[in-house]
Amino acid sequence: MLPGAGKRVDFYAPMKPPHHPVPSGDREIARNLMALLSASGADVQLVSDLKIYDKHGDAALQAIQRNAARDEAAQLIRDMPAADLWVTYHNYYKAPDLIGPTVARARGIPYVQIESTRAKKRLTGPWAGFAEAAHAAADAAAAIFYFTGQDRFALERDRCGSQTVAPLPPFLPLEELPAASSLAGPMLTAGMMRAGDKLASYRIIAETLAYLPEDWRLDIAGDGPGRSEVEALMAPFGRRVRFLGQLSREELSAAYSNSSLFLWPGVNEAFGMVYLEAQAHGLPIAAQDRPGVRDVLLPRSYPEPEDGAEALAAFTAALLANPALRSRIGREGRDYIARNHLAPAAARRFWDVAAPLMETQT
Repeated sequence: MLPGAGKRVDFYAPMKPPHHPVPSGDREIARNLMALLSASGADVQLVSDLKIYDKHGDAALQAIQRNAARDEAAQLIRDMPAADLWVTYHNYYKAPDLIGPTVARARGIPYVQIESTRAKKRLTGPWAGFAEAAHAAADAAAAIFYFTGQDRFALERDRCGSQTVAPLPPFLPLEELPAASSLAGPMLTAGMMRAGDKLASYRIIAETLAYLPEDWRLDIAGDGPGRSEVEALMAPFGRRVRFLGQLSREELSAAYSNSSLFLWPGVNEAFGMVYLEAQAHGLPIAAQDRPGVRDVLLPRSYPEPEDGAEALAAFTAALLANPALRSRIGREGRDYIARNHLAPAAARRFWDVAAPLMETQT
């Protein structure tokens, strides 16, 4: 019998509902989590699409969202069908779960979180109220699953009572690996084009390309409000850089399958789903050794961020110049993903913790 068979799981993602129209890693992970639990036999319901998110530390906005959450929780307590488990994805100081703890407590069901951040430094300042709410929601959880070692420290430091803090490594919603890449095409980059960390990664890529020997090509998958800035960064390289635009899942899979390696520095990435996807297709990764990112990369030596674009270029050039090395690393990467980052392994980890919580509750 599947571990979730016959169980109803109420799912909520305060920062971005899984059906949000704007693609992002956060949306993709929420969708993958719902699919994972459904594949385990559970009846998974998205119980609310109320977005709780304050980007700028606006006390007035926080008050409005608190009132909306209070009304939403009351409605769910009154009208929601009986459930066995509440799962909240991504609780943190800008997007605290203001609904789940209240509803789960009123309904007498276990409350768990996947990816939750405890940020004590935010307990003062413009996000103080939301940071306190995020901590309170974390305290209410019977179990908190973390994706990377970067999240683990604070969660264990501030563990509440007998709360379980457990790893749930990032995963692809696949039972088996996709077909391996030919490793014969251009390099591939895939990332949203927007200000901040994403644009910072594109700047590093442009600096890296300037150091590479001239016999290279790069395809870039992605789009967004910062596209003109990315195009300006890549303009000096002319036709060696090709913009593919926003790709569907099938189109991106085809791009992975016809690329020689995956290039993405990973500035402030929580971990990066694209790294999992690229390695599943057998692409060697040219990235910098950054927290979070290193948790999903095939364990080997990667250039340090402080060594700059020149070190990343040398690392990339070595891969481009050696097809046998790319092939070996690609095979090792596929094996690594198969062992650690596919759906069956993730489902086992989740239910090993969640199933006993439901048994205790009954």
